[in-house]
Amino acid sequence: MTSYSGPVPDPPGPATGTSASRKEPPGLVTRLTEMVGCRHPVVQTGMGYVAGARLAAATSAAGGLGVIAAATMPVEQMTAAIRSVKERTDAPFGVNIRSDADDAGERIDVMIREGVRVASFALAPKRELIARLKDAGVLTIPSVGARRHAEKVAAWGVDAVIVQGGEGGGHTGAVPTTVLLPQVVDAVDIPVIAAGGFCDGRGLVAALSYGACGVAMGTRFLLTSDSTVGDEVKKVYLGTAETVVTTRVDGVPHRVLRTPFVDSLERSRLRLLRAVANGARFKRLSGMSWAAMIREGRRMRHGRDLTWAQVLQAANTPVLLKAAMVDGRADLGVMASGQVVGLIDDLPSCAELIDRIMWEAHAVLDHLDHLNRLDRLDRTP
Repeated sequence: MTSYSGPVPDPPGPATGTSASRKEPPGLVTRLTEMVGCRHPVVQTGMGYVAGARLAAATSAAGGLGVIAAATMPVEQMTAAIRSVKERTDAPFGVNIRSDADDAGERIDVMIREGVRVASFALAPKRELIARLKDAGVLTIPSVGARRHAEKVAAWGVDAVIVQGGEGGGHTGAVPTTVLLPQVVDAVDIPVIAAGGFCDGRGLVAALSYGACGVAMGTRFLLTSDSTVGDEVKKVYLGTAETVVTTRVDGVPHRVLRTPFVDSLERSRLRLLRAVANGARFKRLSGMSWAAMIREGRRMRHGRDLTWAQVLQAANTPVLLKAAMVDGRADLGVMASGQVVGLIDDLPSCAELIDRIMWEAHAVLDHLDHLNRLDRLDRTP
């Protein structure tokens, strides 16, 4: 018997490309699709300065779960983004915010008022926030990077968790998805969504085999035609297969593309002077005052053993991301990326991407079913 190695069969009917010609793949019912109401168990993560209304709406309209990255938006911009998604699609979508933000309560009021289906958090939301959302019928799905974190938030009443292994981009841990995912699936009774290392239908089937109810992807959705990231920055992603985990951005392990700028951060020994120089440079780009940057750094330092150089870098982090993702300055910013970047070589639309993932997933499942039938025949006396 041979293992599945592709190629993936073409979808039946005309090739995808326009709404008129698009041949949708069969659905795949999991605890995620049943809970959220999306057609396919594929989630687009809330990437700061990347996942705006356009990307979230395109993902949800294609049958996945789009998520607005509102943590980097003022409340007014977040509200406008929510309404923009609602104008583009009636499919369910989510909004990602910081649970430790001073205005988290106000943001949750907006989400409840606007009828957002899912509240997403990078850090564990407080119990009272979970209760408010649950009372309003909003699903709460935080991201976790350790089994104990999943157990804690599950006990607090969240509806599901996104489990990100070390392969994932941005802030990440050291445990790979293939080890962390089954640990969490075995530890909690709520639905578990797998993240870190996924970009295709093969990965989706693998995640399901571990007991997950779907996959969440960041880098793969960043590299779509619906992503607002500039073409020049996308070219850097497509031309770079190497990532690095660095603490020189904000004092916490952060997986990013390996670029000359990141290499310079890694080599620098004068960390405080470098942080001040970077702070001055990005202060001009962002318009933030030194006082505002220090306040943000103090907030991010809370509960962490960071030096003052790291505090200043932590305050700079949103600006470092914005420099690349919004301003197109790959030479002045950091570009969060999962290791799957080395497997990506195109820029499909969200509809094309999700269709491809689901067709491939069904092809893999059909192949496995075929192997199972052959095995049963071999065992027949």
